[in-house]
Amino acid sequence: MFEKLREINMRPEPFQYDTAADLWTHEHTAQQMLVLHLNGSVEAASRSPQFIDRSVAWMVSRFQMDEHTSVADFGCGPGLYAVRLAETGVDVTGIDFSENSIKYARKAAEARNLPIRYIVGNYLEFETPDRFDLIIMIMCDFCALSPSRRKTLLTKFHRLLKPGGSVHLDVYSLNSYHQKEETAYYEKNQGNNFWSPEDYYCFVNTFKYDREKVILDKYTIIEKSRKRVIYNWLQTYSETSLIREFEENGFTVDGLFGDVAGTPLTSDSLEIAVVAVKS
Repeated sequence: MFEKLREINMRPEPFQYDTAADLWTHEHTAQQMLVLHLNGSVEAASRSPQFIDRSVAWMVSRFQMDEHTSVADFGCGPGLYAVRLAETGVDVTGIDFSENSIKYARKAAEARNLPIRYIVGNYLEFETPDRFDLIIMIMCDFCALSPSRRKTLLTKFHRLLKPGGSVHLDVYSLNSYHQKEETAYYEKNQGNNFWSPEDYYCFVNTFKYDREKVILDKYTIIEKSRKRVIYNWLQTYSETSLIREFEENGFTVDGLFGDVAGTPLTSDSLEIAVVAVKS
């Protein structure tokens, strides 16, 4: 028992493990994530409908979108942004790991007669002959990737953009890092059986890595017949480190904001949204 508890509470190296596939392809958990996406009163997987409306309106204005604009939504989920963008006449392609979310997104697009292209798959492996005016990646998904995978993705963005095309995404700021505390606790079924329909115990460890400014929420899920571990990594950024990462990968930063709706960035902002142009 001591060894098992030691393993549960063990601190891995930053980005040592990647369990994204387990989170988004596990049948029960993927369905739970979809429920969170569609719950407009809980900003756990998606932001509120009101914020999304405001964000889309700002993006349409900021990037001067019209029927000639092509947008790729990386990590599109159930299409909450894609549908709103397509309703303005924009040509939209959505890519997401979750078959559950894409299935919902396709039905929503069909119901509105919107010609959105949805692709199920790992966006790190996404390839297409199409080129885009804008690539978006919302809800700080970028922060979940290791440095090497972020570089892979930025290289892909650069290749998929038209000359002068832009990336718009959000990340967690250093304020988020400083507000987070290291914790360790466990509970049975986490109140709503998020990880499994069967009884389970979930041990939750939050680790902070001061040098890398990375946060890890480690979930050890112990069911009667098996044990799973989910690693939720979050890279946090200063304005300087975010600009540097984009510039090192062939982009010119054209603006920093407090969120993807264009709110002014302040010293108290928990997020930083970036607009970066293909150099």
